[in-house]
Order: sequence, then C-alpha cells, then structure tokens
Amino acid sequence: MAEDGTSGAVHLLCLAASSGVPLFCRSSRGGAPSRHQLPFSVIGSLNGVHMFGQNLDVTLRSARTEDTAVVWKTFHDSVTLIVLSSEPGCSELRLERLLELVFGAMVLLVGLEELTRIRNVERLKKELRATYGLIDSLLGDAELAGDLTQCVDCIAPGDGPLLQEALAGFAEEVGSVFASLVVGGRVVVGTEGWWRLGSPEAVLLPWLVGTLPAQAARDYPVYLPHGSPTVPHRLLTLMLLPRLELCVLCGPQPPLSQLEPQVLERWWQPVLEPLRACLALAPRAIPAGFSLHPDILGLLFLHLEQKRAFFTVDLGGEEGPSPRTRRRLLRSFYVLVTATHFPPGQQGSRLPRECRVGSPKSLAHVSLFSSEAGSSEEKAEEQGCPTGVPRACYVVSGAAAKGPEGREDPGAGLRLVAIQAGPRRLLLLVSPQSPTHALRGLATRTLHALTPFL
Repeated sequence: MAEDGTSGAVHLLCLAASSGVPLFCRSSRGGAPSRHQLPFSVIGSLNGVHMFGQNLDVTLRSARTEDTAVVWKTFHDSVTLIVLSSEPGCSELRLERLLELVFGAMVLLVGLEELTRIRNVERLKKELRATYGLIDSLLGDAELAGDLTQCVDCIAPGDGPLLQEALAGFAEEVGSVFASLVVGGRVVVGTEGWWRLGSPEAVLLPWLVGTLPAQAARDYPVYLPHGSPTVPHRLLTLMLLPRLELCVLCGPQPPLSQLEPQVLERWWQPVLEPLRACLALAPRAIPAGFSLHPDILGLLFLHLEQKRAFFTVDLGGEEGPSPRTRRRLLRSFYVLVTATHFPPGQQGSRLPRECRVGSPKSLAHVSLFSSEAGSSEEKAEEQGCPTGVPRACYVVSGAAAKGPEGREDPGAGLRLVAIQAGPRRLLLLVSPQSPTHALRGLATRTLHALTPFL
C-alpha cells in the first residue's frame, strides 16, 4: 500500500473510432484534475495498436506495464475510449467500469445520436466540453463508490418516511414520477419511478447534481443512456438547503416557473428539521445514533438487486489511516472480492474453507469461509446457500509494508472483511487490534443491524 502522498496519474483519451481523431483528453493526478496532457505520439501509438488488432480481427482490451494499466473500449463502432492509470493497485475491473460510466456521461449530456453519427468533428468537440466537469469528477478521488460498484450511493435518513411522503406528494403535484432528494451526490429518498431508472443514469444523475456549481434552481437538458438515449429530458433541480437539492426528471412540462415558492413551502417547510439533519449525514451515510463497533473504520454495504449502497469512512474514529486511504482500501478490497471471491454466478462453484493466494505486497493473508462453518447465527444467515461456497473472506494488510521513504504504511495491519447474504454484501475496514477470529462474527452482526436500512 502506498502512503497518502504516493499517487499516480489517470489519463482518459476519447477518439473517433473510424479516423482516430482525438475528441478530448482528460487527466487526473493525486485525485485532482491535472493539465498534463499525453504527447500526441503516445496517443497515436495507443490508438494505432488498437486499430492494428481490429484489422486482424483481434480485440485489444487491456495491457499492463510495470507501473501502468491500459484499457481500451470502443462504443457503437463510433467512439474509442482509452484509459491509462499508474495509480497504486489499479485494476482492470475499475478501469473497464470507468470507461462504461464515462461513455454513459457523454450520452447523458450530448445524446447517443451525436456520438454515433459524427458529422462534424469540431462541433462534437465543442459539445463534449459540457461533459468535462462530470468526467473529471469520475477520474478524481470522489467520496462516492457508484463509479465502481454500479450502485447508487445513498443516505439512510432518520426520518425517511416523512421525507418520502413529502417527496411523493410534491412529485404528484408537479406531475412527475421521477423525483429525489440529493445531498453531496447521494440520494436521500426517491420516488418509485426514480428507483426504476436504469443503469448508468441512476448513478450518473445524482453524481452530476453533486458536481454542478451551486444554484437556486436549474433546468438542465439530459438524455438517459439506458431509457432515452436519443430524446432529451429535463432535469429540474431546486436547492432546499445548501448542498441539499430536490431533483425532478420530466418532459416539456412543468415549466420551472410553475415550481413556485408556495408549492415548495407547502411540502417542505413542515419537514425542515429532518432536511437539516440530512446535511450532517452526507459523509456518514447512516444515522448518527446508529451504533457500530468502535473497531470499524469504514464500510461499504450494497444491495445488489436494488442497486443501492452505503459507503462511508466517516464513523467517528480519528485514529488510523486518513479518510482517503480508507476509501482506497475499501475500493481495492471491493475489486478483489468482486473479481475473485464473489463473482456473479459463482453459486455453483466450490472452494475450500480457507486458501492463501498470491497477492500484492499489502495483502499478507486472504481467507475464505465456506457456508459449512460458523456459529448458529451465521448458519441461519446462510440457509439455502450451496455447501462449500464461500460466504465471507478477510484480508490482513502486510504488517511489514513500507512506504517509498521507508516509513510504515498507514494501512499496515488493518483488516478487511466481506460477507454476502442473499442480495446483500457488506465490506468492513477494521482496526488492527480486532482479532481475525472475530471478524466473521463482527461482519455478520453488522450486516444484520444494517439490513433494515437497505
């Protein structure tokens, strides 16, 4: 594991697939946008080797050097996206999902027809400038996880039913079935229609709202990459409190002027205090009164069918690694768990109760627990699971890991544990003093406690 100060760069290239003409290049270093651009010779070489493979009916998907990972992907035989990352521990899964979301962001703000029928390259370049802010946020060090998990980042408000009732009433009055409350890119509550939005717009819309400059009201044209990629809709946003925005997705009606202050006051003035409470929940995601074990430094809780998630490293503990390092560790562990231990459709596989695997320097030990073992509480959680299929795993970071200057890695000795029960998956970052033999029980109890929220 690298120390906080050790960070790599991410470069994103977008080219016209047929001609190889660059449409834009965006870069990020240390989690922040960077003006550094790749030389044109490098861009040409990366696109050239991809096109050479295509001419031989070979699809070049990824490559890796000693310190850089490269992933290529062509969309609709029209646009080629290439991403290069020298960030520590960057995986192909992360980069592939990033490219899918970046293209979704391009469709969201420009429309699919403009991208698949390129008539004027210079005009398209100008239109794509509108996507830079959203794309830079996806490349950077966000506090969200939806770009990786493909689930909507959410908040569990303490007065959820009150806010849900107010939102449903407001949406009905303005004539839209798609409405939500968003704070810091996280959805607080949404109407049934909003939760039925497909991927990737369900992730991108709140992310977009979180990246836009603060405004009292907006009337923003958007396309829905899954639901309506060629016909634009209108995204209306109204700021109820600083950073807390009411979002409505609609057609030509209603006009923004129809959302008069009297309408807003009628629905939202009675729930002003619950709205204010949501602001404090933005980094934590779960109610402040919800008790978690003090050894838990961060968590990622997903409902894989509902496509919703809680992601937080702001749980009150100031000791240990920085929030940025905690997020990086949880995101890296999610990739390991998703790609290796709990891949989609693995239920028919059989794995040993415990195995040691070759791993990066930071991973000293990886263990898999099968559904054959565990306490009565854990067995009850796993009823119906095929025998021999792993239901939990944990990682202990390398205690001897050193940073580039010889200092001990801030993540050394930390535990990461994952457990899956039905459609729910929980990943925990746990302090070094927590014994490994207690990790599965801790994860199981935490999952039971969080289940009512998601």
